[in-house]
Amino acid sequence: MPKIQRAALELDGETQALAEEAATVLARTDAVLGSSGVLPLPAVLLRTESASSSQIERLTSSAKSLALAEIDEPTGDNARLVLANVRAMERTLAHQGPVTVESILDVHATLIDPDPHHSSGVRQEQVWIGGKSLGPHRAAFVPSHHSRVGAALDDLVRFCARDDLPVLAHVALAHAQFETIHPFTDGNGRTGRALIHVMLRRAQLVRGATVPISAGLLHDTASYFSALDDYRGGDPLPIVTAVADAAIFASALTGTLVAQIQATQARWREAVSARSDSVVWPLLESLPGNPVVTAELVTRAHGVSAPAVYAAIDRLVDAGVLAPQSAGRRNRAWVAPEILVALDDFADEARRSR
Repeated sequence: MPKIQRAALELDGETQALAEEAATVLARTDAVLGSSGVLPLPAVLLRTESASSSQIERLTSSAKSLALAEIDEPTGDNARLVLANVRAMERTLAHQGPVTVESILDVHATLIDPDPHHSSGVRQEQVWIGGKSLGPHRAAFVPSHHSRVGAALDDLVRFCARDDLPVLAHVALAHAQFETIHPFTDGNGRTGRALIHVMLRRAQLVRGATVPISAGLLHDTASYFSALDDYRGGDPLPIVTAVADAAIFASALTGTLVAQIQATQARWREAVSARSDSVVWPLLESLPGNPVVTAELVTRAHGVSAPAVYAAIDRLVDAGVLAPQSAGRRNRAWVAPEILVALDDFADEARRSR
């Protein structure tokens, strides 16, 4: 596998202009999101990024199932795997220093932890993409032998530390190189897309928000996978274009989601009547980030008595903000249907092929 640490990069005028436009759009979106007034927005966007990245790997979960998994309510296996992606993204964004092999392994270990079929750590066997499970015959791509993975990752993290390349192109090439190394038996795509975000943060192109770039890649997976193939064939320009296009699309789609949440919260505030010091208000503000709640969780989060929590939930149910998820009083959960619809609409639009 060719080393990338000191690789030169020449962008044609069109690709360079697109990469610069995408960087500008991401920075502007980050600034707008920071002043949106939606307090739990970072959690909302992190969840949408994780869900979109998982969907690229055909791990699909509804917003409701994912929210149930987050509060340890019964749900399906896919929701638990997507939740692991959320936790991996949290680990990614908590990392403050440069990209290291250890930080990559840490993110992957978090991602793969609930999967009984795979284990964390650098692969110790040959893998391939496509073809048949018995061997790499007719495989679409066969990564390097596992004995070369360690050196390839060391080379990659040195490339990630460079500061002489345009940010979007730098990020795109690092992602493509990671996918080409394919260091794990599973979870390479999701880990590699998390790498995009840690590099965007490191470059300070985005600071507060997680623009769900994976939603843009999901929107045109054919171009995304083709661009990775082109990169492996020696042409780096298509993956720069794919990541830039994804960033622009995701920024626009995120703006639509945030506007939908803002409008929903405005309607809620008009429909709800409560004292200014009631737990109704902080609970209402938190619902976009926690669209499924239980009385126990609300009590713990807001430090109020159980009777006050039940009174607040009843008021939000009467106003149409919340709806009961389960019939029994014990361990009863409530959902915010309008938020779940907004999140599922986002996912549907991202999945709608270009």
